[in-house]
Amino acid sequence: MRYNYSQGLTKGNVHSLESFGLVDGPGVRYVVFLQGCALRCKYCHNPETWAADNGSQWTAKQLFDKVYRFRNYWKDNGGITVSGGEPLLQMEFVTDFFTLAKAKNIHTAIDTAGQPYRQDEQWLEKFSRLMDVTDLVILDLKDWNSDRHKALTGMGNENIKQMAQWLSDYGKDMWIRHVLVPGLTDNEDDLKAMGEFISTLKTVKKVEILPYHAFGVPKWEKLGIKYELNDVEVPTDEQVKRAEDIIGVKNYT
Repeated sequence: MRYNYSQGLTKGNVHSLESFGLVDGPGVRYVVFLQGCALRCKYCHNPETWAADNGSQWTAKQLFDKVYRFRNYWKDNGGITVSGGEPLLQMEFVTDFFTLAKAKNIHTAIDTAGQPYRQDEQWLEKFSRLMDVTDLVILDLKDWNSDRHKALTGMGNENIKQMAQWLSDYGKDMWIRHVLVPGLTDNEDDLKAMGEFISTLKTVKKVEILPYHAFGVPKWEKLGIKYELNDVEVPTDEQVKRAEDIIGVKNYT
């Protein structure tokens, strides 16, 4: 299928829009949440984005015209972030959307868990095209151990590590995020291995430890999905600091 990136005709499924995001990249961000995700993270705070066929359809140009009206919010130090769901499931749409943004010199970022990444030539060609109009990749490393990652999300993570390495080799700026869930993603050996891996990546600009929260539980209940982490406590400041020290967050701040 041929996509017309210059005219913004590619269609995508959009879950929701946030005009004033402060934690989704540098500066003030307009955040576009896309629909669809193959992971089933046990602590997901947006389970309503899992289904690919929900949401509303936009062309890239329709969406950009909507977003661009808010440009005074982000001015010179912010931009646009596409999140999800999983934005890499709609690469052609995001490429089209970001192409329009880069024509206006807008900073672009993708917030992704990396799960769709593949190393076949056709997929990488599309991914490279997207990266050419993406300034920053915010990559969520959910767990280091692939078996534990599968228990947590439903899928392993070897391809996600490969994607991080590809981004480093490609010269693409990255922020790395890790959600700290007591008893699930706080294993010291895994945190140490993750930190060692991150230290080998050449383009990581920031590393963040995000404390687990249960704000999404009402959404699970509304969807009739059993939430398995009701007994998990929010990590303390000391637990977060310990994880930061093990991973070496201070090396990137």
